[in-house]
Amino acid sequence: MAKKFDIFLSDSQSTEVVPVQTDDFDFAEYKEYSDMLNEKCKMFWQADSGVLVYRRMRVAECFSSGCTDMRNSLNLQLGALKAGIKYKADVPNFLEPWYGIGTISSAFGGEYIWHPGNAPALKPRFSSLQEVLDYEPAPVAKTAIGRHTLEMIEFFMDKTKGLLPVSFTDSQSPLNMVSHLCPLENFFTDMIMTPEKVQQFFEIMADLSIEFNREQAKLIGNALASPGHGFASSKAWKGLGMSDDNAIMISPEQYTEMAVPSVKRICDKFGGPAFHSCGNWIKWIDEVLNIDGLIMADGAFSVETDPDAITSPESFHKFRNTGVILNARIVGNADVIEERVKRIWTHGMKLVVVTYCKTSEEQEDAYNRIHEICKA
Repeated sequence: MAKKFDIFLSDSQSTEVVPVQTDDFDFAEYKEYSDMLNEKCKMFWQADSGVLVYRRMRVAECFSSGCTDMRNSLNLQLGALKAGIKYKADVPNFLEPWYGIGTISSAFGGEYIWHPGNAPALKPRFSSLQEVLDYEPAPVAKTAIGRHTLEMIEFFMDKTKGLLPVSFTDSQSPLNMVSHLCPLENFFTDMIMTPEKVQQFFEIMADLSIEFNREQAKLIGNALASPGHGFASSKAWKGLGMSDDNAIMISPEQYTEMAVPSVKRICDKFGGPAFHSCGNWIKWIDEVLNIDGLIMADGAFSVETDPDAITSPESFHKFRNTGVILNARIVGNADVIEERVKRIWTHGMKLVVVTYCKTSEEQEDAYNRIHEICKA
């Protein structure tokens, strides 16, 4: 019987690791390891097609209640980097100073709600889009969340001496930011009745996002791993990952006309957009591929990854000969991975298969199968 999404797991994409103190971490070893893999990443970036395997070492605590403690988060992530070396892969893991979604929206006066054992949440404090537009936002770097995020980056950079790859914090699209500020049902009505106000809102959010990303870039410097959160990332790559989950709540045409321009405006400042949406976004493939300058798109390709995983991997053959990288997350064993990759892959694609195999032996098996399937 095929496995289903386990609703009792706190994070289906996570791996348990042993935290490592900075004094006990072999920075030279990891730098040598990541530099070696980044050469593979560089060649892949420049190629017209090919496949890479990324064994993502995501630590559940760092993306939940543990993200408030920067020292513990760093120790856990160092443990993940150390453990990741044992798993055969082509893309190195990276550090991420994550502090919950809604960072940019905090510019409108919202404060995170911390429920014990849970990730932070930002409750909408406005009843309408007009109320949002009437509010004078502060620079994100001046908010409590913004300050903490920048301090966390400074802490990571100081402790690692810039020797390890580090990404920006999670970047949400302007369309995704709406739900942190006002009721979505009201906003969707505004998209039809007052589209000019929606565009004004998107422009404001884009300005805030660009400004804060620049602040992060100043601190991270040459250690920056792109496109960042949720994507296979490398110092040899460019672009900015953008979570756009609400895209599938509007029509593909609305998404292209109203939401894409602000995404492009943000991401073009950092090398181009990388698209992510949870769930099954097959009906939006054409619109996503038509985003000018798109470098990467992410999807969930097994039900163990996402309860509404992509049901027709063959639909992504449209990525063939586009030069756009498909970041395919597949939670499952080597058999599940092999079955999905056989359906996703076609010659002319640029594919990164993101795996979560439980043992290094199973990872090596999956790695070999993936490369055998995708041989030129």
